[in-house]
This record gives sequence, structure tokens and C-alpha cells, in this order.
Amino acid sequence: MRILTGLLLMVTALSVANAQSTNEHRAQVVHTLEECQQAAEKNYPLIQRMDLIRHTTDLTVQNIQKGWLPQVSASAQATYQSDVTAFPDQIQSMYQQIGIRMQGLKKDQYRVGIDVQQTVFDGGAMKNQKEVARWQGRVEEAQNEVNMYPIRKQVNEMYFSLLLLDDQIQLNRDLQQLLEGNEKKLASMFKGGTAAESDYLNVRAERLNVMQQLNSLQSQRQTVARVLSVFCGLEVQDVTKPVPSDAVSLQQGGLRPELKAMEAQLRLTDAQEKTLNSTLLPRLGIFAQGFYGYPGYNMFEDMMHRGWSLNGMIGARLSWNIGAFYSRKNDKAKLQLARQTVENSREVFLFHRNMEQIQQSENIERYRKLMADDEEIIKLRSQIRKAAESKLRHGIIDVNDLLREINAENAARVQQSMHEIEMLKEIYELKYTTNHE
Repeated sequence: MRILTGLLLMVTALSVANAQSTNEHRAQVVHTLEECQQAAEKNYPLIQRMDLIRHTTDLTVQNIQKGWLPQVSASAQATYQSDVTAFPDQIQSMYQQIGIRMQGLKKDQYRVGIDVQQTVFDGGAMKNQKEVARWQGRVEEAQNEVNMYPIRKQVNEMYFSLLLLDDQIQLNRDLQQLLEGNEKKLASMFKGGTAAESDYLNVRAERLNVMQQLNSLQSQRQTVARVLSVFCGLEVQDVTKPVPSDAVSLQQGGLRPELKAMEAQLRLTDAQEKTLNSTLLPRLGIFAQGFYGYPGYNMFEDMMHRGWSLNGMIGARLSWNIGAFYSRKNDKAKLQLARQTVENSREVFLFHRNMEQIQQSENIERYRKLMADDEEIIKLRSQIRKAAESKLRHGIIDVNDLLREINAENAARVQQSMHEIEMLKEIYELKYTTNHE
């Protein structure tokens, strides 16, 4: 029994180990901002609409192309007429005298037939319709890209929030370490009778307060990391701080999806204008008609025998709808107004984008200047804090003065971290504005 229990435990342990190994193999971890952006775009449900748009466009084009196939229609009818074609009584009398009985057509008539039509020349209508359908699909794809583009900005917000929280957590731990060192010194001084117990307790309370802040920061980080992981569809653990030198050339960048969508709309109006022109041209087609019924094409035979017969006809048909000329001027004016609307939208977009570029470039330069002074401020604050520690040991200042200098140094370090993260964020905001990879 013990051996069986041991084997079951071993099998269970191996199964758990294999499951954990499989889960670890399946779990993909992303670290860099670019990896998060790519993962988020692939994970976002809107990406599936791209395939739907392409499939819909393909089906539409295929349906238009089938306009070149013979168009076959079947029909059946039965009618009763108030009057029919008939010979005058005098002529019927003449026929009767020579032995021919002309009964005339029956008032009830029947027909079951098939009509086949084949387009030979359509003035380029179907070709232009296919082009319009393709550009309509491209407009929808471009608009879908426009809707997906803000994903990058949302990822940027969460990613740099993580970076800032990581820096604050590290600075918090450094501050705890510094306070712990001073706490130990004051504990030793208290035992030696050179410091009051309240001084030791004051530093200890400050360290515990900083520890509470750490718990809050870690909770915030966990929340942001979890949201970003869900957004990307992959696990986001440690994030990597981008290198500023890898930033962006302020004047270079790719074409924004909004501009691509506007360009597609302009090309769509061009295709629609070609379709408008094709409506002015005549159509040429051939046809074949056949039916089985009564009466047929041979009226004289049907007047005599009144029997059902097979009938057929083939021919060519040329048609020209001149009604397209009536609205052509207004239709072209509407297309021109559509172009002007798109052009105006593009000018507005470029205006606002240039304003954003200027503002973001200025912000980047401002943060660079601030960061140039941050290092010197931290250096000075560190020296002041060390001097305060020395003064406290010699009884020149009290512990509140030391804590004030410690917090001032920590505030300078936090400010430096914020300036760096904000500058990186502005750089990637500029990348977003210029569509720079």
C-alpha cells in the first residue's frame, strides 16, 4: 500500500511539473516598448476586421466580374385576352370556300421560356465598378488602421507609468536603506547616551512611513502591469527603459494612417468619376430567346391548328441611355466637392499635427535642460545631507533637520526620475505624432 501511494505521489508530481513546464513554455513575456506595441496591435479585436474587409471586397469584385457571364432568366406565363388577332369575316369565308378552316387565335395563351443575354461592350462600366469596390475596401482598411493607431499611445501611457513606478520603487528602497542606516546610528548613540530616544523613534517612524509608501507603489505597479498584460495579450513583467539616443529625427517619419485614409478617399472619387464617364457610353449585347407555348411566332399556323410549339430568336441589341447626360454636371460637381472636403480635412490634420510636433519638440528640449541641472542638484543635496548627518552626530542640529535634508535629497532624485521619464514619454509622443518607427 505504501509503495502504491508513493507511485501515485510521484506520478502526480511529474504531472504538475509537466503542466508547469508547458505553461511556462506557452507564456510569452515582453519587455520592450516596441514588443508591447506589436503585441497589443495583434491582440486588439479590431485587427480581425482587416480580414473581414478584404474578404468582403474580394466577394464584391467577384460578383461584379460575373456580370460578364451570360445572364439567364426563365419565365412562365398564362394570359387571357379580351380580343386576339383574327382575319375579317370576308377572308374567312374565302378560306372556307377553298377548304381551309381558319379558326383564329385562342384568347387563352401560355408560354414557358428562357432568355439568355450576353454583354459584349459595357463602356467600361464593370471595370470601373471593380475599381470603385477595391478603393472602397482600401478606404475601410485605412479607416480601420486609423481606429487602431491610438493603441500605440495607450501602450505608451501604461509603459511609461510602469517605468516611473519602477524608478520610484527603487528610490523608495534607497531611501529606506538610508533611513535604516541613520536609525542604527541613532540607536547606537541612544545606547551611548549621546542621543535622545525620541530622535531614534522619529527616524524609525519616518522609515515605516516610507515602507507604507512602498506598499502603495507596488500595488499601483501590479495594477498597471496587469492591465498592460491584458491589453497586450502577453505577460508584461520587467520593462526596459528606452535609450534617448534611439529617439527620433524630428523631421522624419512615416505616413500617418489618417493621411493614408484621406489619400484612399481621393483615389475613390477618381474611380467614381471614371464610372460616371462610363455611363455616357452605349451598351452592346447579344441575346437568345426561346419558349414553348401558344401562340408562337408563326401566327398563321397557330390560327389553323392552335397547338403548342417551340420558338426561338437570336439577335444583338445596342442601347444608349442618354438620361445620364441630364445629371452629369451635378454628379461631377458633387465629386469635386467631396475632393475639396477631403483636401480640407488633410490641411486641418497637418496643421494640428505640426502644432503638436512643435509643442512636443519644445517639451523635449525643456526636459533636457531640466535634466542638465538635476544631477548637480542631487550632488549638492547629497553633500548637504551628509553634512547634516555629521552635524547631528556632533549635536549641532536635531533629527528633524536631518530628516528634512534626507527628504530634500530624495525629492531631488524623484524629480530627476520624473524629468527623465517625461522626456522619454515626450519623445515617444513625437514618434506617435510623426508615425516614426
